[in-house]
Amino acid sequence: MSRHLTSLPASRELTAVSADGARIHVEVYGPEGAPAVVLAHGWTCSTAFWAEQIRALAADHRVIAYDQRGHGKSPAAGPGGYSTTALADDLEAVLAATLGPGERAVLVGHSMGGMTIMAAAGRPGFRQHAAAVLLCSTGHSRLTAEATVVPLPPGGLRSRLTKAVLGAKAPLGPVNAVSKRILKYATMGPGSAPERVDACARIVHACPRGARYGWSQVLAGLDLGAGLRELRLPVAVLVGTADRLTPPVHSRAMAEALPHCTGLVELAGMGHMTPVEAPEAVTAQIRELTLTYLGVKSEEREIEEAEA
Repeated sequence: MSRHLTSLPASRELTAVSADGARIHVEVYGPEGAPAVVLAHGWTCSTAFWAEQIRALAADHRVIAYDQRGHGKSPAAGPGGYSTTALADDLEAVLAATLGPGERAVLVGHSMGGMTIMAAAGRPGFRQHAAAVLLCSTGHSRLTAEATVVPLPPGGLRSRLTKAVLGAKAPLGPVNAVSKRILKYATMGPGSAPERVDACARIVHACPRGARYGWSQVLAGLDLGAGLRELRLPVAVLVGTADRLTPPVHSRAMAEALPHCTGLVELAGMGHMTPVEAPEAVTAQIRELTLTYLGVKSEEREIEEAEA
């Protein structure tokens, strides 16, 4: 069952070349010429993380998903290749490789993918192509200070232990009952179905150790407040109330700081892995943005309107 959750339909694959020469693996789903959605996954994940959104949207959207450098099929970063600048460069390269001049898309970022969008917010390529944004289970700063993965009161000790836990160089080992229990506690809501926990575990454990460590160091010192304020287009924010990695305090702060926040959705009982834990809710938010800012109606909505 969990393998079905992360299985993807046939795609067109291409490579985007970033500013430093890094090669970024890109997959495109759905009909050519359809309105575009660009999906940026989070730390230790891959395009497979978006499988349910891709399957739901590809009938009437062109869905563009890519592997962040060092994840999935994108090669590891070279020396100095782990930075928010690199994240922004990679997203710009993907947009340039997949969208025509002036073509706009809804951009969706989960966790580090949301941070990627914030890092790129002031870039010309981003401003040319972004119509609206969904920031999903993410934050812009103070990640180790606010995370509740370590069950201690807020303070310096908890921050240091959180940084040590998330930045550990040790291999994750095989996916088994113990590792799934740990992953569920740290990243998912208490009611998450076993098959969804298994799906997330297989994605996370597939991330190479070097990329996991390299990006953990970038996230520990993250400060994207300026990028957040540069997001002057419509932005929706979504978070799970049981998110231990990027708790709702981040989403509430972002919603307050954004120049044009279209709304904050808090999903009761959901953890950090919202696109897998609550796929219908995340997909509904994407569809709402495409309807409003790209004029795309789902087949279901067209039927409802025709029957009204």
